[in-house]
Amino acid sequence: MSALHRDGYLLMPDLLTPAARSHIRAELTPLLGPAGRDPYRSRHIRRLYGVLHNTRATDPLIDHPRVLALLDRLLLPNYLLSQLEVVEVAPGAPARPASYDDQRYPLARPRPALSIAALWALDPGTTVTVWPGSHRWASRHPATPGAPLAPPPGSCTLLLGTLWHGRPPQSAAPSLTVTAQYCEPWLRTREAFTLSPGRQVARQLSNRTRQMLGYSIHPPDTGLVDGIHPNRLFS
Repeated sequence: MSALHRDGYLLMPDLLTPAARSHIRAELTPLLGPAGRDPYRSRHIRRLYGVLHNTRATDPLIDHPRVLALLDRLLLPNYLLSQLEVVEVAPGAPARPASYDDQRYPLARPRPALSIAALWALDPGTTVTVWPGSHRWASRHPATPGAPLAPPPGSCTLLLGTLWHGRPPQSAAPSLTVTAQYCEPWLRTREAFTLSPGRQVARQLSNRTRQMLGYSIHPPDTGLVDGIHPNRLFS
């Protein structure tokens, strides 16, 4: 926690075994969409949208106990899964400019992070550019080059939503990552998880994951469905 608050990110190695990585990669790769749908229109990037609707391969990453143990100390109870994305970056992909995930929330800095991203590296060659300590900045943008970060395969890197980060040009082999973003329970999520994947898929998920999809109540009554707790929909 001290390192996370100091730097704005934390790399946790060896959370996935080689066998687990191989299994997840084999399940996800055939589901990737065509290159070019990325917001940066890169022909070197493929994504999977509607991850929970398409596969159960990433379920153990969403509620991984090592990740949730930290999130429990960083966010309010009943925090939500805001987005789940799978991205493959191939050699030749351009750099992604510096940004921070909380930019979509129009609140002045400096302030505590409202969201946290968990970046799971499945392959060698995953690269991120970070500006350590930038989560404490006010309104200024990065004026100097960031520090390169190369999460090893099987690792998970937590990034506070106020941390400036980017991606350098991809020069190695294609790298596949899974990113789960979590946010405070009173915010609107990036994906409407109560609509997709829907109740039938949600029944297959752990109770903790269902809560993070929005089948929960943030006191006193945020999240009601017809005046009752949304978890009653599964009874």
